[in-house]
Amino acid sequence: MNDTSWGAPSSAGYWGSTDRGPSPSLGGDARPGSAGPVHEAGAAAQTRPMPIVPSSGGDQDDRDEGAAHLRGPLFRDEQEPDIRPQDSAPEPAVPQAPKAGKKSAGRDLRAAIGVGLGLGAVILASLFIYKPVFLGVIVVAVVVGLWELTSRLAERKAIKAPLVPLALGGAAMVIAGYASGAEGAWVAMAFTALAVLVWRMPEPPDGYLRDVTAGIFAAFYVPFLATFVALMLAAGDGAWRVLTFLILTVVSDTGAYAVGWKFGKRKLAPRISPGKTREGLLGAVLFAMVAGALCMRFLIDDGKWWQGLLLGLAVAVSATLGDLGESMIKRDLGIKDMGALLPGHGGIMDRLDSLLPTAPVVWLLMVIFVGSA
Repeated sequence: MNDTSWGAPSSAGYWGSTDRGPSPSLGGDARPGSAGPVHEAGAAAQTRPMPIVPSSGGDQDDRDEGAAHLRGPLFRDEQEPDIRPQDSAPEPAVPQAPKAGKKSAGRDLRAAIGVGLGLGAVILASLFIYKPVFLGVIVVAVVVGLWELTSRLAERKAIKAPLVPLALGGAAMVIAGYASGAEGAWVAMAFTALAVLVWRMPEPPDGYLRDVTAGIFAAFYVPFLATFVALMLAAGDGAWRVLTFLILTVVSDTGAYAVGWKFGKRKLAPRISPGKTREGLLGAVLFAMVAGALCMRFLIDDGKWWQGLLLGLAVAVSATLGDLGESMIKRDLGIKDMGALLPGHGGIMDRLDSLLPTAPVVWLLMVIFVGSA
């Protein structure tokens, strides 16, 4: 406790037996064996402020009767009894915490479900009707995600990651990955990094290294990882691979939320994301493994159920790590959401957090299990 804490020793100078007896007068000497001050009250010098004890009437001598009872702690780390200052102002009402038995989802579930269903309809329609349309959906998501990320960096950290070369380079990465494979994506990534370095040069040199480093990080984090979705799409059964990727990621997130909300007690990473629990991670793994076995068996040509189990496990781990990674970024920026474009969800980046790091994992395992054709 510090110097301003309650519990300053109101009887630090009092000693004697615990038998109650008449207290000496203010001007008299303390008699041996009686409860009273060890020094003359008139000459007492206080070395620290003492709490004012509210009285219920009577003079000082009446209140001092029975002074042998210690009315305060002898040491500074002890707790003070329930003493309140006299004539203190009424304390403001403290809002009560919600009851332990009730849990809140933390977001507008109706809006979240409605927006989720709308996005799902757009994605499925574009995915199975005409692949280039879905490729355009990826490009739009990448550009909006880059805008959200660079805007938050500028607002919260004064980091000026150049958006124009990032947006153009990000779109080029996705299209090059779909048209030319991984080699085209790497070439587009290299030119995007070079464009970021050059674009920042006309401005003052202060913060140059900080800005271009953030720009290259943004180029890798958003468009380059999203390029692996385009690589999956380019396969002959690309629409089903992308659908499997989306289903497993959504099921993993749903399993983590449902099990964690119902049974979660042990925190997974309290410093990064206090809402995530170990029970939620277990739910994500179980849900994703079951969904993976079903998807590989019925949606992917030549896929085996045991491959789906491994795929689901990998997706649950990568999706959780991706979610924690963006939570770390948002905590560093001091924000809850990256944006507010999607009611009930936040921004585009708040929906891409688990999808982006999962895309290369699913692409690689699909190539290993069933090939890249």
